[in-house]
Amino acid sequence: MTKSASPASAPEIHVCSLSAVPDTAVRIKPSHLITLLGPGPMADTPQHMEPANHLRLVFNDINEPREGLIHPNEEHVAAVLTLARQWEQKAPLLIHCWAGISRSTASALISACALRPDIDERVFTQAVRAASRTATPNRLMIAIADQMLGRQGRLISAVEAIGQGELSTEGIPFSLKLA
Repeated sequence: MTKSASPASAPEIHVCSLSAVPDTAVRIKPSHLITLLGPGPMADTPQHMEPANHLRLVFNDINEPREGLIHPNEEHVAAVLTLARQWEQKAPLLIHCWAGISRSTASALISACALRPDIDERVFTQAVRAASRTATPNRLMIAIADQMLGRQGRLISAVEAIGQGELSTEGIPFSLKLA
């Protein structure tokens, strides 16, 4: 069961692991999908979705550059922001990474903060923690987004305040309402 952060009429961002995408997509019928995976095979677009509404990004889940790996960068965060802003919010947005713990959670927070700049970052980070004890937003993505969104360190501080989630091989799917 997914948990949510506020009233039912608000647009929702859903977060899950790669393995949960097929069932989640059938259940929530998202209009847009963000896939965040490392190099290798890429997830297919669910049948009911327009391929143009499926953003696929390839980078590793690391919090600092490491030789031989692809770290999250400004282009990746800018692509997440672009898709989030294109999302009409009439149907859910689904975001997933391999485990549904770090890259996808960071992307959900980044999207929520971009779409609702009037809402304090802590509202979204606390909602994420309440919905998923495993959520651990990718800190490099958060730092990049904090700067791009002009949050002046507030998004970084809000993520630090919720701390690292419980260790797990697969995250607890959740939804984040934008109200």
